[in-house]
Amino acid sequence: MDGPRELQALGQSLWLDTITRDLLDNGTLARYVSDLAVTGLTSNPTIFDLAITRGKAYDAELGALSAQGLTGERLLFELAIQDLTRAADIFAPVHSRTAGVDGWVSLEVSPTLAYDLERTVAEARALFQQAGRPNLFIKIPGTGPGLAAIEEAIFSGVPVNVTLLFSPAQYQAAAEAYMRGLERRVAAGLDPDVRSVASVFVSRWDKATSDSVPERLRNRLGIAVATTAYVAYRDLMESDRWQRLAGLGARPQRLLFASTGTKDPTASDVLYIEALAAPNTINTMPEETLLALAHHGAPRSVLPRGGGDSEQVLAEFVRAGVDMDALAARLQEEGAQAFVASWQHLRDSIAAKEKMTGG
Repeated sequence: MDGPRELQALGQSLWLDTITRDLLDNGTLARYVSDLAVTGLTSNPTIFDLAITRGKAYDAELGALSAQGLTGERLLFELAIQDLTRAADIFAPVHSRTAGVDGWVSLEVSPTLAYDLERTVAEARALFQQAGRPNLFIKIPGTGPGLAAIEEAIFSGVPVNVTLLFSPAQYQAAAEAYMRGLERRVAAGLDPDVRSVASVFVSRWDKATSDSVPERLRNRLGIAVATTAYVAYRDLMESDRWQRLAGLGARPQRLLFASTGTKDPTASDVLYIEALAAPNTINTMPEETLLALAHHGAPRSVLPRGGGDSEQVLAEFVRAGVDMDALAARLQEEGAQAFVASWQHLRDSIAAKEKMTGG
């Protein structure tokens, strides 16, 4: 089977949701690009926490940077940017070939800034400038203050991956922030071609409800929510407001399905890949999910434009006692807190390694 190529043929981009120095050093990432149709990469604080703290791949560079006087977040971001600029260069031909549609990598601002507008904007600008790669997204969470930061970053010309979106309403708020930033650029006489993606998290819905709903509803909520987000995305792309921007040279903020590794060991390991194929969207997946897709995945059809039975499925969850709005807010808050915890663990681990190496 050739699941990755089949997904590509259905019009969806396949991105890898991980990065490690080993993937870069041993040529695996380059092979995934050439052999498994991978056209982009995402990262987050948890991914870097696992990459840097497990094993010794970063120890030598950590010691060298520490000797240069870098500490704390400055050191951490330097390590991350080293990896992501290398990845960006691997994807540069894809970025060029697709005229900037694909070939992106993503670096997240400090998760401790999730509710701090001014510092988020300042850090987004600084990280984009430091990386010096046109195909690098800065990830900003779609929290309340994050939405204002997204608008400001887009207005400043910084490409943004909006992260930690869980519901159609949260997605629509992120899309509104993107369009406001573009409209301000147009009003200021600036080019509106500033790229963005909106990342809707899928599997965490099912993990959150697995113990509280009937068996027949297990592992169905994430797909239903993602499908309704897709309907909202298509509606927005067809709106007069977006068509005006597109006519001025703006490009769509693409919908990205994230958190698509299966959490339930009794479910298919390609559940959220086969179910969420859709043209002009992205699915970013863990490495093990990518390999499972290549081995036995068989995406055959795309999401229905009208959402199929997703609204009926959502109604079943409401009848089962799930408060959709409250759960979406909780998942976003928990996601932000989890990234903060990973970030702090990473800072503590780096500080411990610095002491061990005499930094």
